[in-house]
Amino acid sequence: MNIVVLDGYCANPGDFSWEELAQFGEVKVYDRTSKEEVIERAKEADMVLTNKVVLKGETLLKLPRLKYIGILATGFNIIDVKETRERGIVVSNVPAYSTDSVAQMTFAHILNITNRIEHYADKNRQGEWSQASDFCYWDTPLHELAGKTLGIVGLGNIGCKVAKIARCFGMDVFAFTSKNAADLPAGVHKTTLDGLLSISDVLSLHCPLTKTTREMMNKDSIAKMRRGAILINTGRGSLVNESDVAQALADGQLSGYGADVMTCEPPQADNPLLKQPNAFITPHIAWATAEARGRLLKTAIANAKAFAEGRPQNVVNQ
Repeated sequence: MNIVVLDGYCANPGDFSWEELAQFGEVKVYDRTSKEEVIERAKEADMVLTNKVVLKGETLLKLPRLKYIGILATGFNIIDVKETRERGIVVSNVPAYSTDSVAQMTFAHILNITNRIEHYADKNRQGEWSQASDFCYWDTPLHELAGKTLGIVGLGNIGCKVAKIARCFGMDVFAFTSKNAADLPAGVHKTTLDGLLSISDVLSLHCPLTKTTREMMNKDSIAKMRRGAILINTGRGSLVNESDVAQALADGQLSGYGADVMTCEPPQADNPLLKQPNAFITPHIAWATAEARGRLLKTAIANAKAFAEGRPQNVVNQ
């Protein structure tokens, strides 16, 4: 069996091994694969592992041997579910491997905005504290989370973990979710989207990107939020209209935007958010802790093993 990893670098830049895949066949690992290189590299593959390389349409037609796609992620928008099912290609993903890491990054952004850790660390490197007249100094508003309201859009694994952490900080937690109110975690209250917008001091996005959620945060929805609220996005970049968020930051409607994702990745250099001092953007690394990547690779290899043994698991295109 020929196995090709099309874009292995981000999941495994060298601190883990692909050797376990060799028990199922001959393995070729590429750090990155451009759109133009896919067919040449995968044309003899029985199994392909991919993170962000798209496998749809004409590309699939030119991969006649392909029987299995292992997605090195939870999201599977890089494949067409119906198309792969009709072609008899099994597609597996890796669910829930990054829950703790993404929840951690969510609060890293929240705490950075409320406590301005980066700002004060930089100021102190510049000698501000050494020259201060008092034993302490601050030049930005500082806020505690206890008693504040966290609104969560989407209450899957990550949303639930974020809610649990928020409760430990003493926050009131409300959610806009398809789950029944009786099924929500303790201390989490269900409300409408407009209700969530109106009461949230911090609003955190953890929902899938769909036709209905695309740019759900725009000038109209942001206008319904409390002035000075904080918006956090560790879900998908296109959940927000980035120009509208940048304008809301400039106008003071939002006091901070913390995001680990953007609509275009890497972002264009002229993206308006990159010029906003109260926009704090990390380069899609919430999932990339060593622990999370270790779980990712372990499950991806287990998925490949299960397929090779005729008992596929974590199948997303059944």
